Amino acid sequence: MVIKGRNKLNLIMVLAVLLVAGCGEVPVPKPKGYFRIDLPEKHYSAFNDDGSRPDIPLRFEYPSYGTISSESPGFAEPGWFNIEFPRYKARIYLTYKDVKGDLASLVEQTYTMNVKNHITKADAINETAIYDRDNRIFGILYDLKGNTATAVQFYATDSTRHYLRGSLYFESEPNADSLAPVIDFFRADIVHLIETLKWK
Repeated sequence: MVIKGRNKLNLIMVLAVLLVAGCGEVPVPKPKGYFRIDLPEKHYSAFNDDGSRPDIPLRFEYPSYGTISSESPGFAEPGWFNIEFPRYKARIYLTYKDVKGDLASLVEQTYTMNVKNHITKADAINETAIYDRDNRIFGILYDLKGNTATAVQFYATDSTRHYLRGSLYFESEPNADSLAPVIDFFRADIVHLIETLKWK
């Protein structure tokens, strides 16, 4: 087939238009998305107001969408208990200790076990001082940024008798991006726990 004159020009124009139209934006894959997580409204219940846990001489408010449990019997020690959130595969591990004159070693143990072990994975560790002189509650709230096994840790003490430490864990592979809304949600619950903490 031979194309002459005007038809040849028309064919070149059509090919040029198709070539320009086909050279638009280069398709780019969409970034990986995450499932939307529905979080409940904030409601709180009282822990140990009735003195049902005499081994833990304190009280506080904890989220009503969580349940208080003890560690599994094979590993239980006095003062170990958790707040479980099965729907979110989350748990706040809590440990109460009598100070017995060894506050410095309790603080060092908390830092070594709960913070120092995560330094290699953490992008940053932010510390917020806990200071409530009226209720004699002093301590530090640690925020561990990045893909660490735990994102929030704390300890609180009256500096003479009582010591409470806690850490938030999820039963999933650490992914700071996908867990960020849930971490922020449970961090607010930990802050509320600390703000309502009273020693007995």
